[in-house]
Amino acid sequence: MLVLQRTLRQPATMRGVGLHTGVETQLTLRPAAINTGLVFAVKGPEGEIEIPARVENVPADEQNVRRTALAAGDLRVPTVEHVLAALVGMGVTNCRIELEGGEPPEPPGGSVLPFVQLLDEAGLEDQGLPACVYRIPCPLRYREGDVEIVAEPGDDFRVTFVIDYQDPLIGRQEATFAISPEVFRDEIAPARTFALREDVQKLQDMGLAKGGSLENALIVDGGRLAPGQELRFPDEFVRHKILDLLGDLALVGMPLLGHITARRAGHSANVSFARMLAKRERRQPRIYPPREPQHWDIASILEIMPHRYPFILVDRIMHLEPGKRVVGLKNVTINEPFFQGHFPGHPIMPAVLIIEAMAQTGGVLLLSSVDDPRGKLVYFSGIDQARFRQPVTPGDQLRFELELVKLRGPLCKMNGVAYIGEEKVAEAELMSTVVDR
Repeated sequence: MLVLQRTLRQPATMRGVGLHTGVETQLTLRPAAINTGLVFAVKGPEGEIEIPARVENVPADEQNVRRTALAAGDLRVPTVEHVLAALVGMGVTNCRIELEGGEPPEPPGGSVLPFVQLLDEAGLEDQGLPACVYRIPCPLRYREGDVEIVAEPGDDFRVTFVIDYQDPLIGRQEATFAISPEVFRDEIAPARTFALREDVQKLQDMGLAKGGSLENALIVDGGRLAPGQELRFPDEFVRHKILDLLGDLALVGMPLLGHITARRAGHSANVSFARMLAKRERRQPRIYPPREPQHWDIASILEIMPHRYPFILVDRIMHLEPGKRVVGLKNVTINEPFFQGHFPGHPIMPAVLIIEAMAQTGGVLLLSSVDDPRGKLVYFSGIDQARFRQPVTPGDQLRFELELVKLRGPLCKMNGVAYIGEEKVAEAELMSTVVDR
């Protein structure tokens, strides 16, 4: 599964009250450059401080408290899990989160739907570069008492959560979701924060939940909801636990691929598990994909393209502007199998393979913009105005530059040019269609 870096098109602001501090606060989500990650920007006594949303920045004393906090020195930002859940749930990998008031506002209604609507208002855009993801390499387990979180390898990001409360309204609930922006928006984001009536008093005695009310949380009391409250889903409670888990796992610092199963876990266990994942990720060597990619490497290309040896003819994507333009490279070596017969003693890359390499570069542009690219193929439907200006031989590096001229449904037209250095060696108009495998 290929994950592209994504950010906001424009800033968007929300005002409200912090759930635990009860303080008036303002949060502004801003676009961020590639490889930025999710970063909080908070005003401190000596100016603005940036705190990356990474588990290394969770204070060690933040245990057994019903929230997740980040810290830099003496500056602490509590209750970051809901805004982080909204960002990762909607596929945002790069965002600057500016905060005034010390704590993100608790959205009205008690769910993160207002954060999702804030992102809709800002608009989201892919940044044309694969994200560095952490693929769960083998089964991993965290356990403490009756709390357990397990991660298993998988080709997508899937979460299962099991809760078991003595209160008869909640009881035992279990839910599994393959996380995508569509699933998050419809099935998880509407699920509201909840608390047992007796726990509310305990939190207030700890100096927390000062901004909590029946307007932003479900209150469960003896098998009933507080007057005027109704469930949005029969299993709304476990769905909100999945939401919290997504926000806490965002602290690994990159998208995850695998199946996470949690039983009776809360923020403390979630963060401990995120520490375990992050520790493994940080210490493993990163070649494919690189930690801070600047281009599409061959591993990323193979994630999206169906071609394999001896017919993968693009080595690197240098630039991709989604829906508009792509630049790719092909390194030509004497080891190419076609040089055995074209021509012995006078190796020249066949013109038809130059066009094929050009088309594969364009195929990356097309497939990066469709859902489930692994289930798609790009078929040639026409080649016009093909011209070949000079031969391509071993040792040359071909640079392909293609622009999308027309895209109507599955049909598209691209203008492509091939260069060696600054010399044009070939050009063509390519027509193709995207079909199901």
